[in-house]
Formats: sequence, structure tokens, C-alpha cells
Amino acid sequence: MENRLYKAYKEKKVHDLKKQLGLENIMQVPRIKKININAGIGSFKDNREASESFVHELAELTGQKPYFRKARLSEAGFKIKKGDIVGYAITLRGSKMWAFLDKLINIVLPRVRDFRGLNRDSFDENGNYSLGIREHVIFPEVNPNATKGIRSLQVTIVMNSYNKEWNTALLENMGFPFKKV
Repeated sequence: MENRLYKAYKEKKVHDLKKQLGLENIMQVPRIKKININAGIGSFKDNREASESFVHELAELTGQKPYFRKARLSEAGFKIKKGDIVGYAITLRGSKMWAFLDKLINIVLPRVRDFRGLNRDSFDENGNYSLGIREHVIFPEVNPNATKGIRSLQVTIVMNSYNKEWNTALLENMGFPFKKV
């Protein structure tokens, strides 16, 4: 089954972007390659039950099992030894990526309290867009009463174009709620 956001992108938005950006070839239109989601486990690295609960919640909200990230260096101030698990990451591609993006735009971001729009300056030097989510419980799959702790997520949308203006136009066309200029 094809995702509705991907179907709209493929059938209409690609042609609109080609016209809007003044491109000659449809293959020049920017595309989303993947979405990376990172989450640190912070204070409950020693609490196995809370860590397993968070991994399960991450898997539910993305549709994919996260992989763990280990510390590269020891840091005495944070009580971290080299090789300790310090976070989890997920890379979404294909239909799972489009389903997550659709959910993020249409369900999750409107649920954020006092939401005024996304910052347009969150592009890196490669044209990728990053946004932070302070509470993972805003996702509909997570039961806020049953969760063992609230965690933050970093979501990075990786695109094939290095042009920030083109990538901004792509995300606006997809329905990203950017702050009004």
C-alpha cells in the first residue's frame, strides 16, 4: 500500500516544485533520502526496565527496531565508560520513512503545546533539516501514563540536494509548518 503523502509527492508536488524552482528536468527536483532519529537514554542507562520500555516505544512509533549507540570515550563527569550504551538511533527509508513523515506533519506537530511553527534556520551545511522533539509522548502510539520516563528525540531529514532554498521549498510543499516570515 502506498502512503498518501508519497503518492501526493510523486503525482503532484514534484511537478509543482519543478515549476516553482524553474528546473529543466524532473530529476533535478530535491527528494528526501532518509530520516534519522536519535535519542539519548541519559539518566536511565542503569535502569534496564525503563530502557527496554523506551526501546519498545521507539519501535512502535517508527515501525522499526532501534539500534543502540555506544560511548566512544569515557567521561567521568557523566559516569560513562567507553562502550556503555548511551542512546538509540533509527534510520528510516522507503515506505516507513513516508509513513513517519506523514504522522509527524499531520498528527505529532499539531499536538505540540504552544506550537508557533518550525524554525527555517535548522538546515546544516549539507542542506539537511533537523528538529528536536522534547517529549516523545506526543506521538499517538505512546501512552503517557504507562511510559517509564519522558525522552527527547532528534529527527534529521536527509535530502539529496545541498541547496537550502530548494530543500525549504520541498518541505513547505510537503506541508511542514514553518514559522511565518
